[in-house]
Amino acid sequence: MSASRSLADREAIPLEHTWHKEALFDNPSAWEVTYSSLSQELKKLTEVEGQLNNPDGISKMFKLLEGLQLQMHKLMVYSTMDYNCNSLDQEASNRHDRLRGLISRFQAATAFIEPELIAQGETKLRAWAQNDLSFYGHYLADLLRRSKHLRSAEVEGLLGDLGSAFAGASSAHGVLANSELDFGEALDSEGQRHTIGQGNIRQLLGSEDETLRQSAYEHYADAHLAFKQTMATLLATGVKQNLFKAHVKGHANALEAALAPDNIPSQVVYSLLDSFKAHLPLWHRYWQVKAKALGKAKLKGHDIFAPLGKSPKVTYEESVEWLGEALKPLGADYVRVLREGALNGRWVDRYPNKGKRMGAFSAGRKGTPPYIMMSYSDDVFGMSTLAHELGHSLHSYLSNEHQELIYARYSLFAAEVASNFNQAMLRAYLFELKPDRDFQIALIEEAMANFYRYFLVMPTLTRFELEIHDRVQKGQALSGNSLNQLMAELFQEAYGEALDVSSQAAKERLGITWAQFHTHLYSNFYSYQYATGIAGAHALARRILAGEAGASERYLGFLRAGGSSYPLSALQAAGVDLSQATAVEEAFKVLAGLIDRLESLV
Repeated sequence: MSASRSLADREAIPLEHTWHKEALFDNPSAWEVTYSSLSQELKKLTEVEGQLNNPDGISKMFKLLEGLQLQMHKLMVYSTMDYNCNSLDQEASNRHDRLRGLISRFQAATAFIEPELIAQGETKLRAWAQNDLSFYGHYLADLLRRSKHLRSAEVEGLLGDLGSAFAGASSAHGVLANSELDFGEALDSEGQRHTIGQGNIRQLLGSEDETLRQSAYEHYADAHLAFKQTMATLLATGVKQNLFKAHVKGHANALEAALAPDNIPSQVVYSLLDSFKAHLPLWHRYWQVKAKALGKAKLKGHDIFAPLGKSPKVTYEESVEWLGEALKPLGADYVRVLREGALNGRWVDRYPNKGKRMGAFSAGRKGTPPYIMMSYSDDVFGMSTLAHELGHSLHSYLSNEHQELIYARYSLFAAEVASNFNQAMLRAYLFELKPDRDFQIALIEEAMANFYRYFLVMPTLTRFELEIHDRVQKGQALSGNSLNQLMAELFQEAYGEALDVSSQAAKERLGITWAQFHTHLYSNFYSYQYATGIAGAHALARRILAGEAGASERYLGFLRAGGSSYPLSALQAAGVDLSQATAVEEAFKVLAGLIDRLESLV
C-alpha cells in the first residue's frame, strides 16, 4: 500500500500564505497586555453610569464606549483567527476561551446603557435625536422600537454575564468536531490513504475517484454518528438557551427574538420556505440530471459533490485576477483594494493544515483588517469560496471606511448578499471568458454547489431549526435518534427519488448532517439568511450586468451603509426588496437556467 496523503502541520505553511497577525499584535504577549488593560478599563464605565440624562453625558458615554470597543475588536479578531486556523494550539484555544469571558464581562458592564437611556422617556430621546444627538438618530429610534423587549439594567447585566456560560454548548460542539473527532483515513481506488480533516473534507467529497469519495463520506459521517447523543445534548442545550433568552426578553418564540434586532418580519422566513417547498421539483430534476450524467440510476450520499467532468486547475492568483476583472463595474478603487488585500496584505489565511476548522469566514471589525480564514483548493470551488469571502471582506472594508463605529457593523442579513454578489459576478464573467465545455461544466457545478448549500441545505436547516425549537418549547426531548430521523426526512424531501437511502446506514449518514453544522445551528436562525442573501445578490448583479444606470453606485452605497439603516431598507435603496418573494422567485429562475445549461452539455 502506498504512503498516505496527510495535511500539513501549521508550521509548514509559508508565512506569506497566512493571515498577518502582527498587524494586530506583535506577539501573544502583546495580546495579553491589551487583554489585561481592557479588563481593568471596563471599570471606567461606572463613571458614566447615572449620567445619561443629558446630551453631554450621552456623548461622553459613546466616546468612552468606542475606545473600549476598538480594543475589544482587536482582541476578538486575533483570538478568533488564531484559534480557528489551528485549534490544536492549546495557548490559542485558551485565549479564545478567555476572550469569551471578557466579552461576557463587557456585555455585563455595558448593560446599564440602554435601560438608562430608555428611562429618559420617548419625548426627550426623540428631541435629542433631532438636535444635539442627531448623529445617533437611527440608533435612538431603533432603541425606542426595541424598548418593549429591554429589561432592567440588573437583568440585562445578568444576561450579559450569562454570555460566556451560554457559549459553552456551541464551544464544546466545535471543539469536539474540530479537534477531537477521529475521521480516520480515506482509501482511494489505488489503496492510497488520505487524511480526513475539516479543512479538506469538501475536496475529498468532490474527488473523481468514487472509492475515495465513498470512503471519505462514510468516515466523516460515522465519526459524527459515534457522538450523536453528545452532540444532540449540546444542541438541545443551545435551543433551550435560545428559548430562555426569548422568554426573558418577552418574545413569543426564538424566531421572533432572532429577527427583532434587524427589524425583519417573520413572514420573510415563512415566505422563503414556502417558495423553497414549491420549487422542490426543480431540485429533483437537477439530481436526476446529475445521476444520469454519472451513469447511475440513483445517487448515493457520496455522489452529491461528484464531479461531472475534469475540474480545471485554478490557482489562488488566477482567482484573484479573474475576480478583479469581473468586478470592474464597481470601479478601480474597489478592485485595487481587493487585489492588494488578497495578494499582498495577507488578509487571507489560504491553505488547509492540521487543526484548521472547517469552512471559511471573514473576520473583519472596525479597527482591524478584514481577515479571511479558508482552505483554498486549486479549482473552481476554491475560487468560488475566495470570491465569497472577499465579498464579505470588501463589505467590511467599505463599511468601516465610511461609517463611525456605532454604524460600522452590518447585519448578517446584509452580509450574505455581498458575498454571493461576488460569486454571481465572477460566474457571469467566466461563462463568457471560458467557453470550452469542460470549464463550462465546472462553472455550472460550482454554481450548483453554491445554490445547493444556500438554496437547499440552508432552507432545510431552517425548517429543522423551527421544528426542534417547537419541540423543546412543547416540552419534548431532543435525542440523537430523533434529530437524525427529522433531518433525514427533510433531506429526503429535498432530494426526491434520485437519492438512494434504502439502507439504514444511508439514512443514518444523511440524518447526521445536522451535527456537521456546529456554528449555524447555535446562531439562532442564522441559516435562512443564506437563502435570502443569494436571492438578493443575483437580483443586484443582474441589474449591474444589464448596464442599468446607477446600479453599481447604488450597490456600493449599500456596502458603505454598514448598519446605518435596517438591512431591508438598505437593500431596497440598492434596488432589491427582500420583504417580498420576487427576488427568491427570480433566483429559482437562475437555478432553472443553470440546470438547462448543464443538461445541454452532459
